[in-house]
Amino acid sequence: MNRGSNLPAAGSRDHAVQFYGDDDELATTVGGYLADGIRLGEGVLVVATAPHQRAFEAALADAGIDAARERDAGRLLTEDATELLERFLAHGVVDGKRFRSLASGLVRSVSDGGRPVRIYAEMVAVLWDAGQVGLAIELEALWNGLGAQLPFALLCAYPSRLITSADTAVAAREVRRLHSTVVDPPGATGPGEADSVLGARSFPFELDSVRAARHFVTGLLRASPDARLGDDAAIVATELAANAVLHAHSGFTVTVARSPNAVKVAVQDEDPLTFQDDDRGPAHGDGVPFDIRQGHGLSIVAQLASAWSVERLPDGKVVWVDLPAETIRTPQATR
Repeated sequence: MNRGSNLPAAGSRDHAVQFYGDDDELATTVGGYLADGIRLGEGVLVVATAPHQRAFEAALADAGIDAARERDAGRLLTEDATELLERFLAHGVVDGKRFRSLASGLVRSVSDGGRPVRIYAEMVAVLWDAGQVGLAIELEALWNGLGAQLPFALLCAYPSRLITSADTAVAAREVRRLHSTVVDPPGATGPGEADSVLGARSFPFELDSVRAARHFVTGLLRASPDARLGDDAAIVATELAANAVLHAHSGFTVTVARSPNAVKVAVQDEDPLTFQDDDRGPAHGDGVPFDIRQGHGLSIVAQLASAWSVERLPDGKVVWVDLPAETIRTPQATR
């Protein structure tokens, strides 16, 4: 199979993820992805660890491409993943504004005022490997937010060993939801099970974010075949965002995705999920029980939902709600 055919084309605004078995497999896939872009005259940005940078440049050399010459011509820009992370991480917190400033500057630099851009970045894998799974998911969402503003195609990658632990199964599913295309290692099952992400955005810890989240969700659905679900999705987004602000006391990330028969609205916050000693189920960190079947607003959400769940993450929790939609074929990774 030509695995490269699954990868995003420059400027397509696709966000793909590859789960790879070993570094040789990664170098082959990414090397081909970068070489295709350079041959087409596109701007190529690589954010990788030093060993992976060397492996990719060797793959480019095998394809007859001189990485140093492409850098000198301004068509190839390479950044160290760990060093770039340090520029927008502070005390275990992602500075979203700083990330957007740095990343948009790099994209504009390599675009040279008009070239299509393709990016390979593995900062998310560096965070995950360091045990900062929640930050990795937050960074994925920030990339999606930047992609809504600037035209570029993004490929990121995780070693398969990082996403097979039972402790991170929920987070791994969230990673899949945040990507438009998923490429699994040969022999892996389930790549088509990922939802097609319509959009994701992070919001700060403030009351105005509740209204902003509602507008974000309705805006995504307004021009889609699922426009009729706009009012329901607005209710879900409003209630889940309000819970994040009022009880989680944190910023939050909203993701809207499409599965074959549902539109999924998910809200991730930084509030640790706890469990009551009296069998009342999960609760916010402030002790307030979390159950969308209880309370006026959340009970309405439960009535609208075909399915819902609240799941623990290493650095918080994610609450998702499925709204029943017209059945469609599962999106296939054929780009």
